[in-house]
Amino acid sequence: MESLCIRVSRKAGEETRMKLAELRAINKNLKIRIEKEDLLIPVTKEIEGYEIEKSNFEVLEKEPSISELLGFVPAYEQIGDIAIIDRHEPEAQRIAESLLRRNRIKTVLQAETSIMGEYRTREVSILAGERKTETIYRENGCRYMLDLAKVYFTPRLATERRRIADQIKDGDRIVDMFAGVGPFCILIAKKFPAAHVIAIDKNPDAVRYLNENVRLNKVKNAEVREGDARDIAKGISEVDHIIMNLPHSGIEFLDSAFGMIKNGGVIHFYAISHEDDLFEGILEKIKEAACLFRIQIIPLDKRVVRPYAPFQYNICIDFRVVSLMA
Repeated sequence: MESLCIRVSRKAGEETRMKLAELRAINKNLKIRIEKEDLLIPVTKEIEGYEIEKSNFEVLEKEPSISELLGFVPAYEQIGDIAIIDRHEPEAQRIAESLLRRNRIKTVLQAETSIMGEYRTREVSILAGERKTETIYRENGCRYMLDLAKVYFTPRLATERRRIADQIKDGDRIVDMFAGVGPFCILIAKKFPAAHVIAIDKNPDAVRYLNENVRLNKVKNAEVREGDARDIAKGISEVDHIIMNLPHSGIEFLDSAFGMIKNGGVIHFYAISHEDDLFEGILEKIKEAACLFRIQIIPLDKRVVRPYAPFQYNICIDFRVVSLMA
């Protein structure tokens, strides 16, 4: 079938596909085609900034959606070839059986607990499919190996991770204080090979997968350090960007971040807040911590990242740090 399409190199294919998906411009009824070193992505309309051509594509056979199979929209996340169903879902077994009918899902887990403990993990059980918890997840042109029984990971921050990466430039020095398996730091390191990224985590399993993902993505400019961010921060200074993705307790680590950041550097701070006070309460706490260091914070962006729980949201505040020292 003939369609409008965009030609892009295979190296830039995933990043372009994600951008087109956000614009809801991809023709999902047609199969993306490989042509030598290029990908041809079928689109439904002309998109500013892209050259449009026409080509023939294979028509995809449409599978019934999960909601069509079940008669309702289930709560689950898909990470690689593993799906995780919400722990409060009463129809978990029925959903699991329906999910296995999708070609890309091999295992269905159910979260048994909320995120908890020093390493921010959750207990999971296998509901259906292959008896495994390890998978490879692809996002923003990167690959991440991880074990969902040993580390916490959510695909719902894919757009947020790309937003942060878009603020970096080559030559920058970046610290990811709570790196997990590396979705922030590896994307940045891969996109900006002249930047230097220090990735910190205290969960030994997360660090093991982080090191594996550095190798998997062939990045040479990411330095992995295992331990408490407070301890490791003591030997780091003059940082351009710090990522603080520890939404429940990041406030406790602000003093360490302030000790690392350069004058004029930017901190990307994540928190959980109530809908009645999304940003101001958190900002006041950040300002109080900054006063002790004789620095000023200048908010650059305040945004809701995603819903977290009833009346609660995962938010991010980007702010610049300016020294008040004479």
